[in-house]
This record gives sequence, structure tokens and C-alpha cells, in this order.
Amino acid sequence: MSAKFIFTLSCADRPGIVAAVTTELAGLGCNIAESNQFWDQETGTFFMRLAFTAPDGVDRDAVERGLKPAVERFGMRTTLVSEAKKKKVLVMVSKFDHALLHLLYQIKVGWLDAEVAAIVSNHEDSRRTADFEGIPYHVLPVDKANKAAQEDAVIDLFHQTGADLVVLARYMQILSDRFATRLYGQIINIHHSFLPSFKGAKPYHQAHERGVKIIGATAHYVTPELDEGPIIEQETARVTHAMSPDDLIAAGRDIESRVLARAVKLHLENRVMLNGRKTVVFG
Repeated sequence: MSAKFIFTLSCADRPGIVAAVTTELAGLGCNIAESNQFWDQETGTFFMRLAFTAPDGVDRDAVERGLKPAVERFGMRTTLVSEAKKKKVLVMVSKFDHALLHLLYQIKVGWLDAEVAAIVSNHEDSRRTADFEGIPYHVLPVDKANKAAQEDAVIDLFHQTGADLVVLARYMQILSDRFATRLYGQIINIHHSFLPSFKGAKPYHQAHERGVKIIGATAHYVTPELDEGPIIEQETARVTHAMSPDDLIAAGRDIESRVLARAVKLHLENRVMLNGRKTVVFG
């Protein structure tokens, strides 16, 4: 059976990059199924994502050896992943479980090809859901006194489970700079798009008081700068003066759930590449 791979690269833009990579893959007998590329003219950086199949006998090591001349010639920063390996996610949640439930549903129906390795919470509220799904559930309460130790326990669990990604599914705790730095590019968060206009408690009530006409949600990578990480996915919806704060909350829950699931899918399919404070997203 042929193996399926995804190869991503970024490097300084110059002629011949695409030809060099595709020539090497053709020489190995590989067949390209999907190709996306982008030239950031502001920084002079070239980005590319290739999905391809390799014939029997051509494994990951063989592909890496075949691509090595092109990688070295252009000074590429690359990743090569096998699609045969199901990705694992570590989900963190507090009391609001709508985003968690939506992720679990999308995995159940096969739209999201992933496995939840564990659920971590600072509350007991989602234990019944985890038990029903057969997912290990870890309650790790956190306060100022134990925050460092709690985050160390989460990082240990991340490595023990072999997780590829941490998903903050409405985890209502601010991560430390140390935690965000250690797992940079491996943590996705979801928040309402009112920030920074409506920070703090009850943002939808604040939005209602100001008579907003559009609400939304943003999924982004977590960085030491609170809610300022590179954006992966966003969505908005129009609202009216006739909607109550509860109506806005309900609409916001739906948007948050969808946006987070799409961001997770894009990341796990290696469609997101970091480009400084921004992202290149190949849909």
C-alpha cells in the first residue's frame, strides 16, 4: 500500500524552488495529490505545502534523503509527516463545554481525523462526558500558589500521551509565559472577537449594552502576549437590537465551537504555517 505524506517548507524566495522539490519527488516515484504555495512579498519568504503518495518501498527516511539536496540548496525550514499516524489532542476545558462537545462530535462523525488523548480541567463538570467517551479525565485545580506545578503536570501529560496539540476549549485560565513558550505553535485557543474592546467578565453583556451589530470568534495560537497570538481562523455573525444578552451568548457559543473545530482541523492537516506574528493558511 502506498504511503501518504505532507511536506511543508518555507525559505527565502528565489527561482527553482518548486521545480527542485517536485523533481526529487518524481524521481522517487511519488505522486502529488495537492499543492499550495504562497510568496510573501513583504518578507520575501516562500511557503509551500505538498500532499503526495509514495510507492511501496519508499518510506519516510527515503523521502527525507531524496529531498535533502533541495532542502540544503535553498536553506528550507521543513516538516514531513505521515498521514498514516492519527493525530492526538489534549483538550483543556473549564465549565463551559460547548466547544469540547463540538470537537468530540466532529471526531465521532469522522470530519476531524484525530483522537482525544486526555481531557484536562480545573473543574469536575465534564467528567461524565469524558467517562461516556472513554477518555481519561484529569482534574488539575489551579491557583496562584500551585500554578507552576499544575502547568508542569499538564506538560508532562502532553508528552506522556504523545499529544500533538493542546486545545483550549474555553479553558478559563491565563497560561503563564513559560507554558506558552514551551509549547509554542502547539496550543490553540478560542475567544470571542470583541477583544480588546470588551475584556473581562460578561463580554456579551458588555456588547449588548453597546449595541453591537456583529459578533464573532477567533481561534489563534497561544503566545506569552495574551490573546495576541497568530490567528488561524475567524467567523462573524450579524446580530440585532432585538437580541438579548442570552441570545448573543447562544449565537457566540455556536460560532466559537465551529471556529475552534476548523482551526484544529487546519492545524492537524498541516495547513497552517507560522509567518512571524501571522499565519499562512492553506485551505
